[in-house]
Amino acid sequence: MYLGSDHAGFELKRHLIERLSAAGYDVVNVGPQIFDPDDDYPGYCLATGAAVVADPGSRGIVLGGSGNGEQIAANKVPGVRAALAWNTEVARLAREHNDANVVSVGVRMHTAAEAMAIVDTFIETGFSGGERHERRIGQLDAYERTRELPDLG
Repeated sequence: MYLGSDHAGFELKRHLIERLSAAGYDVVNVGPQIFDPDDDYPGYCLATGAAVVADPGSRGIVLGGSGNGEQIAANKVPGVRAALAWNTEVARLAREHNDANVVSVGVRMHTAAEAMAIVDTFIETGFSGGERHERRIGQLDAYERTRELPDLG
């Protein structure tokens, strides 16, 4: 499990690392390692995404104020399917239907308990493997490789 954040997500990331480690997960703090109120999220989210892609089957968590920028940054890494989850239902669907490998959570949008429930749901939910979901993910993967748009006709 790879976790990256900016200053807004720093404290929740610290709690998640402790909690997930205690639950037996192998947790890597991608950064930042120290609190800096002026840090920038892109590097940490890109590094989190790159770590997830380099470790097949792993998952990542990116945390920031709204989660929007963090999701956008992580999704710039080929092979990342990052979902901005604002509740447990979205986190569940991101895993079941989209096989998301990174979840983005906006820490200013949720209580700590809500954010942790979103992360727990993301971690505990598997991909459904449904044919239509596999097909759609395949279309995304093909575009990522070729940059050719699918035939819409």
